[in-house]
Amino acid sequence: MRPSTVTAALAEAAWLTGIERNADLVGMSSYAPLFAHVDAWQWTPNLIWFDNLTSFGTPSYYVQQVFGQNRGTTILPLTMDGDARNGVGGVFASASFDRSAGEVVVKLVNPGDDPRSVALALNGATALGARIVTLTGSADAENTLESPTAVSPSNAIASATSREYTLPPRSLVVLRVRIS
Repeated sequence: MRPSTVTAALAEAAWLTGIERNADLVGMSSYAPLFAHVDAWQWTPNLIWFDNLTSFGTPSYYVQQVFGQNRGTTILPLTMDGDARNGVGGVFASASFDRSAGEVVVKLVNPGDDPRSVALALNGATALGARIVTLTGSADAENTLESPTAVSPSNAIASATSREYTLPPRSLVVLRVRIS
């Protein structure tokens, strides 16, 4: 079996932020190939590996899961340091509004080896609190049959007054900010 590492998963996450930022042009995306048996595979970037008894999702599987579970209904404009381009300062990002939940959903990818600080400005909206989903690990970390969730998302709650966030090295962070 060939590894599907955190590095590969974060590259895919950075790509997905670009897809989301261009949702007016990109109707959908799909990950392929999906499944591979650990003893008989043809492609290396499979999403889910299995043997005859068990299975596990790769770090890329969890990236796809996090993006799928944290979609907004309306894409929001986003700038970083006043620049509308993606990847400014080594951080890739997309933002949307989830009308049904009343939340701004911000996805941030830090593929670098150092933490990155970001400040969230909601332009007139008041933050009432935030849920944070984080996927992170060492560059070569991967999941295996023996350790199927070594790289998997964690959840946290942030205070309503927090507008400054530190992205861990090699991480995908989703901020779901309730607003008034």
